[in-house]
Amino acid sequence: MVRVVLFDIDGTLIQSGGAGEKAFGRVCEIEFGVLNGAAQLQFAGRTDPSIVRDFFQQHDIAPTADNFQRFFDRYVFLLHHLLGELNGSVLSGVHRLIHELGTLPRPPLVGLLTGNIRLGAQIKLNHYGLWEMFRMGGFGDDHEDRNQVATIAHERAGRMIREPLKGDQVLVIGDTPRDIECARAIRARSLAVATGKYSVAQLQQESPTWAVESLGHVCIDEICS
Repeated sequence: MVRVVLFDIDGTLIQSGGAGEKAFGRVCEIEFGVLNGAAQLQFAGRTDPSIVRDFFQQHDIAPTADNFQRFFDRYVFLLHHLLGELNGSVLSGVHRLIHELGTLPRPPLVGLLTGNIRLGAQIKLNHYGLWEMFRMGGFGDDHEDRNQVATIAHERAGRMIREPLKGDQVLVIGDTPRDIECARAIRARSLAVATGKYSVAQLQQESPTWAVESLGHVCIDEICS
């Protein structure tokens, strides 16, 4: 039986209209004077700090703690502003699935497994009225390596439910191959959803436990048994 369900955010729970990537681009320009600084960065399935580190390396900016802090201080301010300007939405099936998880005879702990820094995740999910639905999580500022974030989230969940937590008692839900890789790193089950940049066929190549078009296609009894 699944005891913990960990959700990715972007492309899984919400589409923000590209608010995060746009905020990154503006920070590159405003704080560091680099036009189109986000153009060569890969975002999908990665942690925010690892993306910022790539930006620093590409433009010979020292990856100091002060520069990371400078980047993210400006980023969260711009992110909040952009979310109010762009046409984003909660993705299909999200509310229903989370509600159904809560009505199971033994409801699993519902949390997050995301590359977003914690404050960025909170800003995004608060904007869409979802933040309070998640009791814990692993975030990009826990570790730059997404698989290590998965390990941290797994450990936190185990402490919260106060019982030994086997890998197959955890379900990771995400929209990229990296989410499937994260699940594999902690020996968890994985549900890949094609509401991001990858099709079901592309996701199936990574051998998730399940792959669906959207969370609206999920059968709760199948994934949580």
